[in-house]
Amino acid sequence: MVPSLELDLRRRLGDEQVASDPLDLYVFGKDAGLVRGEPGLVVFPRDTADVATIMHLAGHHGVPVVPRGSGTGLAGGAVTTGPHVLMVTTRMNRIGRVDVENRCVWVQPGVINLDLSIHTTPFGLHYAPDPSSQSVCTIGGNVANNSGGPHCLAEGTTVNHVLAMEMVTSDGDIVTVGGPAPDPIGLDIRGLMVGSEGTLGIVTDVLVNLLPNPPASRTILLAFSEVQHAAATVSGIIANGLIPAALEMMDQPMTVAVERFANAGFPTEAAAVLIAEVTGHPSAVDAEAELVRRLAASHQATLIRIASDEAERKRIWLGRKSAFGAIAQMNPDYYLHDTVVPRTRLVEAIEQTYAISKRHDIPMLNVFHAGDGNLHPLMSFDGSVPGVMERVDAAGKDLIEMCVAIGGSLSGEHGIGMEKRDYMHLVFDEMDLDAQARIREALDPGGRLNPGKIVPQGSRCFDFGRPPPVGAWV
Repeated sequence: MVPSLELDLRRRLGDEQVASDPLDLYVFGKDAGLVRGEPGLVVFPRDTADVATIMHLAGHHGVPVVPRGSGTGLAGGAVTTGPHVLMVTTRMNRIGRVDVENRCVWVQPGVINLDLSIHTTPFGLHYAPDPSSQSVCTIGGNVANNSGGPHCLAEGTTVNHVLAMEMVTSDGDIVTVGGPAPDPIGLDIRGLMVGSEGTLGIVTDVLVNLLPNPPASRTILLAFSEVQHAAATVSGIIANGLIPAALEMMDQPMTVAVERFANAGFPTEAAAVLIAEVTGHPSAVDAEAELVRRLAASHQATLIRIASDEAERKRIWLGRKSAFGAIAQMNPDYYLHDTVVPRTRLVEAIEQTYAISKRHDIPMLNVFHAGDGNLHPLMSFDGSVPGVMERVDAAGKDLIEMCVAIGGSLSGEHGIGMEKRDYMHLVFDEMDLDAQARIREALDPGGRLNPGKIVPQGSRCFDFGRPPPVGAWV
């Protein structure tokens, strides 16, 4: 790290907003994934002006900046690839005035996801995207990764709920993209920013869309003796024209771990557990719950239980959202993927996941956003055992390649980061990668925003002397 940059930042921001102690650098050197970086400096902006100041000073000294929220990311997106400035936005946690009439509110990037819905509950409104980490993850991180969650099947992911955002460019300029109008004219820079993982600008304020709390909901717990029957029920529900608010599946190893951890009332003898939730008008949800019940029965469900009250509903969802924490009972470490497969090939993907687990001798517990084919296989291991990390990496590679081979994609909501960066060629050809690299270069020509993420090195047509692909523009 350039010593003069630290001095400049301390003069402009104050000592309490700059950290360079080795312990601080170590703590912030890692997110929830496996990759560790070594930041040169950690800064804690409190508002947009601070962010602009940091970008100006870092640019003057030629030091890249990496944005970070709560550090719940799993793909290495908020990990530095060198002695860079790590910008932690958790102190930017202000929630603006709720616009009840237009159902929206401006929030800073450090606002905790769950805190936002708690804040808007008195107005009868909520923020729809609900990652399993919603009690700790931030809105800024959600925007960076286009995060989803169990209840995004019907209501959509983050990109469907961000109307506008204020951002600071790589040059330190403050701009606003999008707006409260539902269909703004011109290029959708707002949509481009969502999911860009901090590589195109630093988000400093977000105008989010709020939805009315449903008047009624029915949460149905289903169990099956075979995974195939659970998957067939998922397909049957969608094929009958019903898009539930949530449709989640867990396999038996995961169910056992969750039940030991949360005592949620899940049947541990079942090969698969399915959680379906329908919301809306009371008469409608009763009819939809009955449809789910009939379809589950026709696919040999061994248990069909509708939550009798709000307490039971919350207990079921506590179990589902405790899945990642529950596996800590098995080993001190885990590695989580979030690849996506076509819903019709869910059973095939599960079977191949088990085969990969056996081949590499790595226990895998599975939980899925079953409605949209988003897999979340968790590898449980002890990183201190010699050779285990090599097996984990090999199993992860096999998982990614398997999902892509059957028509899937690299990530549903966790982002690309460093974890899946070098697999981008599996789903994008040279022209696609060149286009993405050009966009990034246009908005960050100096390469100062979160370098080394998403787009693999050499993605530009002329990098390293490669000729442009046939048909590419020149």
